[in-house]
Amino acid sequence: MSAPPIIILCRPQLGENIGKAARAMLNFGLTEMRLVAPRDGWPNPDAGPAASGADIVLANAQVFPTLAEATADIAHVYATTVRKRGVTKPVITPEAAAREVFGNTGRSAILFGAERSGLESDEVNVARAIITVPINPEFGSLNLAQAVILCAYEWSKTQTLASPPKTDLEPPATQFELDGLIAQLDAMLEPLNYFTPIDRAPVTRRTLRNLLTKPAWNALEVRTLRGVLTTLSKRRPPEK
Repeated sequence: MSAPPIIILCRPQLGENIGKAARAMLNFGLTEMRLVAPRDGWPNPDAGPAASGADIVLANAQVFPTLAEATADIAHVYATTVRKRGVTKPVITPEAAAREVFGNTGRSAILFGAERSGLESDEVNVARAIITVPINPEFGSLNLAQAVILCAYEWSKTQTLASPPKTDLEPPATQFELDGLIAQLDAMLEPLNYFTPIDRAPVTRRTLRNLLTKPAWNALEVRTLRGVLTTLSKRRPPEK
């Protein structure tokens, strides 16, 4: 199995965005971050709060003065950009890139550009392939953390990550319980002349039964609704 991709942020501007990128990474099992010439230096006090607990990513982040040094040991470099004019490199989706990285021999890295301008042409030229996503042509503006999370999520699909804990569902209501609910409602509606005219009463009752048996009611929901009906059926005490 190949190693997870390294996330390289080229010339990141705000510590807050570095922290948010770290948070996006760790959510999907990526922990190796490299920073190329961060504008405000490193470490940055604004990164920690924005990382929301992804401290391991920030603590182990490596800083390089140039992209050449940051990628010197990388065999497979992918650049993220929405600008593809004049590009002769393969252009692939994050999903396709994740599959490639999973099968690659040697380390892989994904490059992300500065928040305002993205990757420069010379930085894109370092890559073997370009990662891009179908995006609104009138508004192609992902922020840094959003771009990172798209790639990190697709990588996570090649791995076995824990799913959110399952919540035990209430057992479905039995037919006996549903019949009790329907009978209770019927008994409340009959004195109020709901089932009129008389010749339409069978159709009305059938429609009501279909309505109450269509959803997958569970036992708790049926008991709750019957409690509501019981409360509604009680006469209000006369006002004093």
